[in-house]
Amino acid sequence: MHLPLPAAQGPGVAFTPSPRYPDPAVEVLHEAFLSLRLYSATVEQLATGCRWAEGPQWFGDGRYLLFSDIPNDRILRWDECSGTTSVFRAPSNHANGLARDRQGRLLACEHGTRRVTRTEYDGAITVLAERFEGKRLNSPNDIVCARDDSIWFTDPLFGIAGWWEGAPAESETPWAVYRIDPATRALQRVIDDLAAPNGLAFSPDEKILYVVESRAMPHRKIWQYDVGAGGALAHKRLFVDAQGPGAYDGIAVDQRGNVWCGFGSSSGAQSAELDGVRVYDAAGQAIGHIHLPERCANLCFGGRHRNRLFMAASHSLYALHVNVQGAA
Repeated sequence: MHLPLPAAQGPGVAFTPSPRYPDPAVEVLHEAFLSLRLYSATVEQLATGCRWAEGPQWFGDGRYLLFSDIPNDRILRWDECSGTTSVFRAPSNHANGLARDRQGRLLACEHGTRRVTRTEYDGAITVLAERFEGKRLNSPNDIVCARDDSIWFTDPLFGIAGWWEGAPAESETPWAVYRIDPATRALQRVIDDLAAPNGLAFSPDEKILYVVESRAMPHRKIWQYDVGAGGALAHKRLFVDAQGPGAYDGIAVDQRGNVWCGFGSSSGAQSAELDGVRVYDAAGQAIGHIHLPERCANLCFGGRHRNRLFMAASHSLYALHVNVQGAA
């Protein structure tokens, strides 16, 4: 049973889990998805009442999930033991994407302050990035931490486009993807030719970086890059094209190299059919789709065995146990 969020400031979404197995909301598009689907697992709604849920990040040592509610300017915490949801941080500076560094500390992309921060063990906030070559960043959006301690994040314009996810402001730098060097902490611009780079993730061996181009025309795209020494990127190539009204947002990769994508559409008769999570194998073939009653923004793997998929979707937080672990 889903629980309302504390001091809910957004519409709740009525949801009834499937009474039968397999859950018809978990659609098999190719037989390869059968090995990833748990026959006796159904989509669950854990909480509802957000205005725009984003950036889920699992904290296994505390058995809780943090996720952002950007317009409400707060980070929320869902507790696995009690099933309750509480406010972790408010205001959050309109935080969006969340991650953990290799030492377990919270990393946050803040739209309101146009920066990337780290929360120390004592709760103090350290600013990791806010300017590049003297110019302010736009609105850091999504973030990942690699095994070498480098931190990678995307920087589109969403947080400075109006008052909904931040505050209106002039852009001083192009849309880009950045890397924070683990040794020098220098900020490197590694991609600057994508229209609104959004979700990003590494392959399990971290030799490939996936980046969503969320304003690509005529269709939204996900690109692949080979990752070299010092974060050098090479051999840009297309991974998938939405090929229609569908749009990608956040992404996550499992141990087998499958890419799980927050998916949906803003308009058209197919909108409701597209809302949820689209799953691709490592070759870019669509193999599965998890249907949700809301457009999915971002997702992550968590739970005791890293086989529970958490999905931040518009007003609500959903979860589904699957038969594969998220990449460590």
